[in-house]
Amino acid sequence: MSKIYFVSDLHLFANRSLGERYLQTIAQKASEAKTFVLGGDIFDFRWARRETVGHAVDEAVQWLHELTRGCPDCQFHYLLGNHDSLEMFTTRLAELEKEAENLAHERFYIRIGSSIFLHGDVADGHMDAEALADSRKKWTNHKKRGGFLSGLYDLIVATRIHSPIPYLVYPRGVVAKRILTYLGAIGQGPDAGVRNVYFGHIHRAMSDYEYGGLTFHNGGAPIKGVRFRILEAVE
Repeated sequence: MSKIYFVSDLHLFANRSLGERYLQTIAQKASEAKTFVLGGDIFDFRWARRETVGHAVDEAVQWLHELTRGCPDCQFHYLLGNHDSLEMFTTRLAELEKEAENLAHERFYIRIGSSIFLHGDVADGHMDAEALADSRKKWTNHKKRGGFLSGLYDLIVATRIHSPIPYLVYPRGVVAKRILTYLGAIGQGPDAGVRNVYFGHIHRAMSDYEYGGLTFHNGGAPIKGVRFRILEAVE
């Protein structure tokens, strides 16, 4: 029961997501784990194909309730991303946290031993804590996208036009440098004893990529044309 798992970017409720295929696996691994970090964008409220955002939030909270209740010996950490930073959801998440003793949520990062977990949207630019907080603000009350834009997005994914984008936008060295800069700014870099970084957001799987005294790990995303896996982390 000493295992730690990390998963991110399921983008549940969005048509492009294949995340539902992994929900049973997540529950199984959680039943065997000491700690499970849900690393942001687990739900996608912007692209949710539900009648309303409220319906999607209800469904998300119910799933979390069942997951935490079904694995009482596992400590869950819900780490917010950009697509699930919706204020309606974070309010409900805080309420659920009071009921579920084995659930805690954090906005930006979690430190466990020599490992740090973050969603990874700091890879979008050179950010410190203030810049990341400002970047997240635009997601707190965003509206669900309409049917036309959702259909267009689905077409892009179906044709796999999106597949090379993470490799073009997020070169590994650039991503690692930006994350290292952010970690240094918040006092959580190699000098603070951090050795491993687990993150999501970029939809590009990375294994044991070394840069600046850190080793970076990314599980990708369960989207057609993108590699994905649930990561086992070290403490």
